[in-house]
This record gives sequence, structure tokens and C-alpha cells, in this order.
Amino acid sequence: MRYKNATDVLPKDVLALIQLYADGEYIYIPQKRGTRKCWGASTGAKKETQKRNEEIYSRYKLGQKVKDLAAQYFLSEKSIERIITQGNKNAVM
Repeated sequence: MRYKNATDVLPKDVLALIQLYADGEYIYIPQKRGTRKCWGASTGAKKETQKRNEEIYSRYKLGQKVKDLAAQYFLSEKSIERIITQGNKNAVM
């Protein structure tokens, strides 16, 4: 998300009204409800993370140690354990 100059996107009367409340301040304008995308939807990061986690779980099931997986994927052992726990829950379902 990039900043835009209010004078480029807002009508003069709206800008003047906003200046009454926040003259020269930075303002975040949230998106309308229902238009917000889920985390990773635009970049594909969510799918990549899911694929990585499935890979970690599979390697663990094949006998690879948590410590080795943590070093290989540059994650903490706690994160690997959390991924394995989630993999176990998904396997049961």
C-alpha cells in the first residue's frame, strides 16, 4: 500500500472538512467491509506456507528430527513442533 496525496484523490470540499480534524496528519482509511482479502491471497504466500508445512510434516513422519527440520527451514524448534501438531490434527480429520 502506498501513500497518496489527498489533493490528488479527494474533492476540495472533502479535503477541507478532513483538515478541520487532522490538518497535516497521517490518516489511515480502512477498506470497506467485505472487500478485504485474506492474508496471502494477493501474493500466494499462504499457499507457499501451507506447502512448506505439509513438506515439513511429511519429512517428520519419515523420521527426520525436529532439530534438523528447524535448521533446514530456518525456523525455531517450537515452530516446527507447532507445524507437526497441526499436521497431526489435519491427518485425523
